[in-house]
Amino acid sequence: MIRYQITAIDPVAHLFEVALRIDKPAPVQQLWLPAWLPGSYMVRDFAKNLIDIRAFDEINRPLALQQLDKQRWQVASTAEVLHLRYRVYAWDLSVRTAHLDQTHGFFNGSSVFLAVSGREQHAHDVEILPPKGIAGWQLATMLPRMSGEDWQFGRFRAKDYDELIDHPVEMGTFTVGTFEACGVRHDVILTGRHQCCMPRLLTDLTAICESQIQLFGTPAPFERYLFMTQVLKDGFGGLEHSASTALHCSRHELPTSLDAPLDKDYRNYLTLCSHEYFHSWNVKRIKPAAFMPYQLESESYTSQLWAYEGITSYYDDLMTYRSGRVDKQGYLELLSQTFTRVYRGNGRLLQSLTDSSFNAWTKFYKQDENAVNAIVSYYTKGALFALFLDLTLRLETNGKKSLDDLMRALWQRFGQKAVGTDDDSHQQLYGELLGRDASAEFAWLSKVDDLPLAELLAKFGVELKLRASSGNSDQGGGDADGLAIGFGAKYKAEGLGIRITSVSNGSPAHKAGLSAKDLLIAADGLQVGAQFEQALQRYAAGAAITLHWFRDDVLMSGELPIEVAAKDTVSLILKDEQQAKAWLD
Repeated sequence: MIRYQITAIDPVAHLFEVALRIDKPAPVQQLWLPAWLPGSYMVRDFAKNLIDIRAFDEINRPLALQQLDKQRWQVASTAEVLHLRYRVYAWDLSVRTAHLDQTHGFFNGSSVFLAVSGREQHAHDVEILPPKGIAGWQLATMLPRMSGEDWQFGRFRAKDYDELIDHPVEMGTFTVGTFEACGVRHDVILTGRHQCCMPRLLTDLTAICESQIQLFGTPAPFERYLFMTQVLKDGFGGLEHSASTALHCSRHELPTSLDAPLDKDYRNYLTLCSHEYFHSWNVKRIKPAAFMPYQLESESYTSQLWAYEGITSYYDDLMTYRSGRVDKQGYLELLSQTFTRVYRGNGRLLQSLTDSSFNAWTKFYKQDENAVNAIVSYYTKGALFALFLDLTLRLETNGKKSLDDLMRALWQRFGQKAVGTDDDSHQQLYGELLGRDASAEFAWLSKVDDLPLAELLAKFGVELKLRASSGNSDQGGGDADGLAIGFGAKYKAEGLGIRITSVSNGSPAHKAGLSAKDLLIAADGLQVGAQFEQALQRYAAGAAITLHWFRDDVLMSGELPIEVAAKDTVSLILKDEQQAKAWLD
């Protein structure tokens, strides 16, 4: 047995304390901490937050502890019992690592629990103690409980190290809600100040969860599920786990009454919940062979993230529609925004989906101001590829098959059998459903061309309309008239002007000489502001105006050509309800 005890030893200093006991250790016992955690494909070097690691024998005599590299240590000893004590600095307010202060505590096991080399497959006991000096805190986790009642601190047991780090822990004072979906208990906790109407949230989540369970088939792959959300002033993010998800949302994204309209903000939160819940099947159980088992000490490469994040990104919006949370027009607006995010990136013409998947570690998860010109998202373009597969299959089989059938086949042949997918597994199953070779369809994964979706959508009664953006806040969808004159840069109002955040290559902003971080202060001798793009509309195409901006503390200038705005914004318009039924009913 490997035994841990973890305490929020000093919330003000953001410190957890961990005590680790190893019975009958190896003569030279090594220990290590993951460099990344499943679902977030970037090396994060969690070991950088470990402080004051010490080793002792069974009678508390100090033992020499040797560090081997950035995340591995070893102890040479004849002790019958090896004890380690260390502290973890927890001040990353995210769903990926650990955070602790006087208001709450949160951690993923990969951030706080040293793994014992050679004993990763053994059972792991964890005792989680309440914080010192703070009363009234509750605790939420899906770690199998050995002592204590729901929402209490206590002792827990994981069958192995992988299970230990797959159940995040939230502690503090939180609101609890419970519902059943297809006979399975689901809990919702909200940490932080909010005015959420919990009955409304539970009703909507019930519908979404039942729709997903029914898609794959009962029983659900878990006996109980937990949505844990940290409510913030401004927050967004989620990370999937096998029986829970850790989420961040903004206060204005939660419903405040039973009859409140489903606005864009609340829809945003429901889509996030839908996305992470769908991962319970698609990546937590159906997963690439490269992730079986996870190799957490260094990068684990796969070209299949388009399938695990892209297909999930297609279904997250789709399941909010199928569950009746959004109407048909609302769903088409969400899909329009996905199209727009793809079409506004020049990187889609340079990077394929398989390349994007493989290079997630260094490109997608480490985006900079040039990302728009260099990469394509395997989330968004992956969702469009999933749409392409779905519509093609529905069309060729006259509605007898859909992408749902592919997901069920993946679940039955891979997920339920704990067998990892190879690079051609999706293609092989898809070909079986089509009744022919699917090489032509899957060749798009390695191309940098736009998918032929306009023609496919038209056969389902939906027009794909490309238009110019109506301004800096236009995310796509709707029926707004686009601006006649384009700029080609993202920006935000700041001080005396606007701060440039990104510039599209080949755009007027690029030709003028602007770069990310520049502070644009004047155009044609006039001060600029948040409505700069609208101000450009008074000029005629073919003209040019002088811009002035600061780069650091140096005043610079350049000529901005007045050009017709690029058509990079998508609106999906329902033209034929009867045809659309073959896809959306």
